[in-house]
Amino acid sequence: MPRTGTKLALTLALLATALPAARAAGTRIKDITTFEGARDNQLTGVGLVVGLENTGGRSLLTQQMAVDMLQRFRVNSLINSNSNLAPVYRAFSASVVAVTTEIGPYTRRGSKVDVLVSVMDDALSLQGGTLIFTPLRGADDVVYAVAQGPLSIGGFQFTVPAGTSTPLASAQKNHPTVGRIPGGAIVERESRGDIVCNGTVRLLLRVPDFTTACAIARVINGRFPRSAVPLDAGTVQVFVPRERLNDIVCWAGEVGQLEVTPDVVARVVINERTGTIVAGKDVQIDTVAVAQGNLAILTSDEPFASQPPPFSGGTTAILPRPRIGVTEQGGALRVLERSATVSDLARALNALGVTPRDMISIFQAIKQAGALNADLIIM
Repeated sequence: MPRTGTKLALTLALLATALPAARAAGTRIKDITTFEGARDNQLTGVGLVVGLENTGGRSLLTQQMAVDMLQRFRVNSLINSNSNLAPVYRAFSASVVAVTTEIGPYTRRGSKVDVLVSVMDDALSLQGGTLIFTPLRGADDVVYAVAQGPLSIGGFQFTVPAGTSTPLASAQKNHPTVGRIPGGAIVERESRGDIVCNGTVRLLLRVPDFTTACAIARVINGRFPRSAVPLDAGTVQVFVPRERLNDIVCWAGEVGQLEVTPDVVARVVINERTGTIVAGKDVQIDTVAVAQGNLAILTSDEPFASQPPPFSGGTTAILPRPRIGVTEQGGALRVLERSATVSDLARALNALGVTPRDMISIFQAIKQAGALNADLIIM
């Protein structure tokens, strides 16, 4: 049996034994739901990173942004051109960047949040750069935060120039054109969320499911009788007890700590690029017959003598001649009985001696045959 198939069987078997234990322990409501009205606010801005060691942008966009920044500080300058005037911007130590972050509904004015900085021009690296004061706006075009500070890119890029667009040599680690500034943005305007409306709150399931919504309502009603009603697969409406209207924070905390056993749709997730298969606990297959065969492709080099043309002055040389052979290994028709657990499914597939990439094709074929009782998701 292939070693990769053995590893997959072990992984699926571990999932099969571990998942029931996790289900029995229950999951907190706060881990699978959010409160309606408590949403994050995404912020975006365009800024300038300076202090780069000749790795900045060389485009007109970069020069224009640098000139605009200097003009805001009342420094007269022009874009680099053929002009012989003195106040011309020619440095390659700056880069135009996009700055993004998120602030939560409970982030207050004066709080600091991390920001992500990404190159927008032709800069090679942001290593050693500092972001200049950049306003960050929301979808309503209102400034909610301002960002500034030194970047941390967690990598590097070094090149040996050759006088052309292609360097002689280069070395790179991670992605030097994207960096972060921990605590680099200060919140100037709050984006508060109000979770209570007419004495009720709504819990939004991160993964909508009718069974889970009903289970959440039952658990809440067990703690606060006749207060929760499931509205649909993704929403549970909860009436706040009158005596707790002035204590919403603690009441919401109590609701979030209640445990429930969520129910999820059976899924098989496949990543064809990496050959990864992840199967959930409730995956089942009906009785189906599977025939599986492989092509064995063998390559080798067979030496042969290369004779020079007459009177050419050359010498005889031994050169390799590539050879390729293809053999098809027969696969027997086997019957997979209806599986009750993912471990049974793993044992049945590995009994065929298939690799994870072969299993991907088998899963797809079983789904097309209508025997796979699960959603098949291909990444």
